[in-house]
Amino acid sequence: MSFYDQDGLRSIHSSEFMRDEAFLRAYNRGVQAVGTDYKWHWRVHVGLWAARTAARREGDFIEFGTNRGFLASAIMEDLDWNTSGRRFLLLDTFAGLDERFVTDEERSLGVLDRNASEIERGFYTFDVDEVRRNFSQWPAAEIIAGAVPLTLDQVTGDRFAFVHIDMNCSPPEVAALRFIWPKLVPGAVVLLDDYAYAGYESQKRGMDALAAELGFAVLSLPTGQGLVIR
Repeated sequence: MSFYDQDGLRSIHSSEFMRDEAFLRAYNRGVQAVGTDYKWHWRVHVGLWAARTAARREGDFIEFGTNRGFLASAIMEDLDWNTSGRRFLLLDTFAGLDERFVTDEERSLGVLDRNASEIERGFYTFDVDEVRRNFSQWPAAEIIAGAVPLTLDQVTGDRFAFVHIDMNCSPPEVAALRFIWPKLVPGAVVLLDDYAYAGYESQKRGMDALAAELGFAVLSLPTGQGLVIR
């Protein structure tokens, strides 16, 4: 019996998708974007399913928290983005977390220490031009640099089919989903990267409060992600 044992998830269930040619092509494009393999296979598998499902709806795609572009690159490769007729908006500070938006709770939980560690080991990019070069293959990719929520006024369009949120900090994530929620088409897919991930509980609490306010439910996934259908 083979096990999947990566990225905080251990399972005896089928991971046959890891041998699928289309999946491998998309996943490897994500690896190319960041220059290393994060061993995020099941997380990317979920992301590709979410994007393929969203692609059945009209509307653009948007990602809050792109960094070097692992998942977005995999999605655009998988969906042959230049034939999609859609935009993919990509927002990030391209400089790690903006400390102005880290809550006192998150500070007490060591979020800033984790941010400093990620910067030191080179996980976060500070080179937005490098990111632009990665996405230059897809002219409909639009990069918006700066901190959410300060950059939300640069988001144009009012019909979105897919949202990916991965900013490792609760207030920007809640602000992003609150902003984009009325612009989501019926059946749009929202993927929350760290909703159920160990050590990111403040983000889950923030999203749960927003879910109660706006009247939606989040499906908690064993990958650490959260899934919402509009």
